[in-house]
Amino acid sequence: MSSPAHTTRTGPGADPADWESTGVRLDLSEDGATATVTLCRPERRNAQSPALWRALAAIGRALPGTVRVVLLRAEGVSFSAGLDRAAFTPAGIPGELPLLELAASDQGDQVISGYQEAFTWWRRPDLVSIAAVQGHAVGAGFQLALACDLRVCAEDVQFAMRETALGLVPDLAGTKPLVELVGPARALEICGTGRWVGAEESVRIGLANLAVPAADLDAAAADLGAALLAAPRDALVETKALLQGAGARSYEEQRAAERAAQLRRLRDLAGLGE
Repeated sequence: MSSPAHTTRTGPGADPADWESTGVRLDLSEDGATATVTLCRPERRNAQSPALWRALAAIGRALPGTVRVVLLRAEGVSFSAGLDRAAFTPAGIPGELPLLELAASDQGDQVISGYQEAFTWWRRPDLVSIAAVQGHAVGAGFQLALACDLRVCAEDVQFAMRETALGLVPDLAGTKPLVELVGPARALEICGTGRWVGAEESVRIGLANLAVPAADLDAAAADLGAALLAAPRDALVETKALLQGAGARSYEEQRAAERAAQLRRLRDLAGLGE
């Protein structure tokens, strides 16, 4: 895939060289109302680490309010092969708490919560996030794709949730969006078996919005982002909030939420403010 045009290359709150000293290679570019986050470790199939998660969380905290659409992409043949395999060794990833030591740590919940921050900000109400996914998206890679609002996939995509097979559970905020997209029974089958989910099935079951040839992936994601930017920002923010909250509301509660949102929009359009 070709790289998007870059207007900036920066690490929010840190120099990219600092990221690279921990094995993290990320690229952040901003072009008007669109920001693009690129995983840049293709020789390791964009394997993930806690240092990467801290960098992704920092990006989310530092994005300017002018950004309305965030594109998430990855260099190379795979979106992300998941957590760096070194994490599963007794020594773990250098500089990080080994996974098995979390069980004996009184800060285990806090540590995992910190990891999850990298996967939560993509769904915040003031922006829409789109993952452009090619090749393998396994475990943490699958959950990073699920962190986004929308997914555009290459025809060679292969999703898999392998945590259960390792005696673990998916814990990077991916279970709720997976259930919301495909339902609890299908989600259990995907997680419990760890099987591959390809492009055609991903679109059919609602996991992906569309699948395109790999050569067209970046363009398709960019086109979807441009279409979203065509809508007035406040209307899109209100609509996203309505849809995100619909599952937790009754039918009557959702009707009331629609009325309240519409009246806010009408007051705004009429120049009446709040």
